[in-house]
Amino acid sequence: MGETYKVVVTGTFNVGKTEFVRTISDIPIVSTEKRITDDLASTKEETTVAMDYGHVRIGDDLFHLYGTPGQPRFDFMWDILAKEMHAFILLVDSSTPEGLLSAKQLIRIFNHKSDVPFMVVANKRDKHGILSIEEISRRLGLEDGPPVLSCVAIDKTSVHSVLEKLQHLLHKSS
Repeated sequence: MGETYKVVVTGTFNVGKTEFVRTISDIPIVSTEKRITDDLASTKEETTVAMDYGHVRIGDDLFHLYGTPGQPRFDFMWDILAKEMHAFILLVDSSTPEGLLSAKQLIRIFNHKSDVPFMVVANKRDKHGILSIEEISRRLGLEDGPPVLSCVAIDKTSVHSVLEKLQHLLHKSS
């Protein structure tokens, strides 16, 4: 029998955390999406206010995936979701550099919550005018840190590949 892992999927607003969890989950996800009522409503209609939850089996291992809200006003959920996590995935938006400073702060915040392995995943690689993986890594200050992985959160094969790499990392660190 395999291992069971709690993995937090975090990132800034609108990077694709809900889609990442939804795309790979073996069950219909538990979602707390609510209609946006502030100025962010021009970006998308709904946002996660508590968490997204799904799970997936990769080989013999079971991954419980918890997507965090991306807006700082819901950051109290970060502490709750980070409890007893085995790893976290930080999603960043490849198509816009504006969120990378906040993403860099999220790395520090989640590393402070727990000393666990993490991966940075550059989502939206299917968009035009995206930043290179090297540029994202440089802007996040990760040149000597973990590699930044490519992903398209709406593509099951892409998300599965990310989780296989995380699985390898978790097996190495235990």
